[in-house]
Order: sequence, then structure tokens, then C-alpha cells
Amino acid sequence: MDELLRAVSEDGFVQVIAVSTRELTERARQIHRTLPVATAALGRVLAATAMLGADMKVEEASVTVRINGGGPLGTILCVADSQGNVRGYVQNPMVDMPRRPDGKLDVGAAVGREGLLTVIKDLGLKEPYVGSTALVSGEIAEDFAVYFFESEQTRSAVALGVMVDTDQSVLSAGGYILRLMPGAEDSLLDQLEKNIADTGAVTSRLKDESLEELVRRVLEGFNPRILARQPIEYRCYCDTERVLRAVANVEDQELEDMAAKGEPVEVTCQFCDRVYRFDPRELLEQRRGRPPEAPPEE
Repeated sequence: MDELLRAVSEDGFVQVIAVSTRELTERARQIHRTLPVATAALGRVLAATAMLGADMKVEEASVTVRINGGGPLGTILCVADSQGNVRGYVQNPMVDMPRRPDGKLDVGAAVGREGLLTVIKDLGLKEPYVGSTALVSGEIAEDFAVYFFESEQTRSAVALGVMVDTDQSVLSAGGYILRLMPGAEDSLLDQLEKNIADTGAVTSRLKDESLEELVRRVLEGFNPRILARQPIEYRCYCDTERVLRAVANVEDQELEDMAAKGEPVEVTCQFCDRVYRFDPRELLEQRRGRPPEAPPEE
């Protein structure tokens, strides 16, 4: 089961939010049929977005993360609710790339470095908060650390990872965001940097250890206290009503042409690939006062 965990150092100056996301990343891989480098890139953004979502205090809030670095993957877009449940897609899921000289997936080249990381927080207010920073590596974790520093003035360490098995399934996935609170002394950084180095790759730890053990390693020597833990999942909120709103802008003439040809109106959800089919005649009748029947879902 995927989960999200919050912890704090004994003195309160270091906070960590961490996630294990193997199941939801594998679900995304199956939905979008991603090849390994796309799986790794999308999985990293899903993990980061889940943590950003769960970090919001408003129950009905949501956060959207959009990354486009000009690389062959195109746009990666993920959305999370305030419980950390997340959904997302990558524009070009079938991209394949040669591995780096060290044998790792070349996420940075696939994402690209000539673009922006944009975070949109909808807190239910009149206007959402929008923050953007330029990508620095395309490897995503480093780009989020820069975002936190430049847009939120927070000193942070971000680790994200996805380990893909030989059959292209997800073997482990997850990450953490470590934040220094205002008033924290710079001397804390040396110990934290050592802990992060000693902990090593997130995916290697999560393959063999629990999420709690990962957090305790990162906060070694800080007497960490676990504040909360909760399950998270890949969750899409699409439904007939939302899809009907999406097709509301289709012109009457276009609907009439489709009806004359006997063609249905088809809408595919970008996040879960569910297909909704509507009879164009029923959509026209709805506009004239009679609601259509619920369409079949696939």
C-alpha cells in the first residue's frame, strides 16, 4: 500500500514529508503504457505532487504541477488533492532514450532543461496561486528544490525516484521533501547532508525498507517524531457531469453533422483513459431542455 508520512525533528527545525508510491506509479504506467524513461519521469512528478497536495491545509484544495523542458517527453502534468491522492499524464509516453553512461535512465534528457516548472495551488479563493521557476536539470528533484527556494523562500532537500524492473513494471518509487524551518542554524546542514548521502537512493531504500525507516535514516541524530501517516492512491475524479461540461463548447452544427453521419461524441479522460460516448442527438436535446442518458464508460 502506498502511503504518505510526516515527521519532525525533536527541536522542530527540520520537517520531512515522504511518500512511497510504487502502486500508484505502476497504475499510471499501466494506464498510459509508458516506456521506462517516461515511467520514471512521470513517477517522480506524481510523488512530488502528492506531497505538495498533502501539504495544503484547505480540505477542498488541489495542486497542479506542470513541467515542460522542451525534451521529447513534452508536457508532464499531475494533479493532487489535499489528501495526497494524485493523477497525471505525460504527453509522449512512448519516448525511449539511451541510458546514461552510469546505466541509469536519462530522465534529464527526456524532460529537457529549456522550460519551466509551474505549480498552481487552488485554495478555493478567487484566484489560484501560480509559481514558476526555470528548470535547472530536468531530473525533477533538483528542479523542485530550486522552486521551493526561489518561489517559497524555503531551504529544502528533495529526493525522488522510480526503479523500473526488467519487465518495465515499477519495482519501487517514492521520495521526500526535507525543509529547514525559519530560525534553523546553518550548522544543521552538515549533519543533514551527511544523512542524505548515507541514505543513498530513495528507490533502493524503499525496495527493501519501510517508508518510516527511510525517514529515520534521513533524520538520524535529530530524534525524529512521526506526526502522521496516511494511505494515498492514484485517483481520478472524472465523471459524466465533468465530461458534459467539457463538450459544452461543441457547436450545434458540428453535433448535427456527427448525428447525420451516425458518429458518437467520444471524450477520453487524459488522466485515466476512460472513454465516454455520447449520442450527439441527445446532446442537442439537452441544450433544448432534456438531459441525456448517462453514456457507457470504458
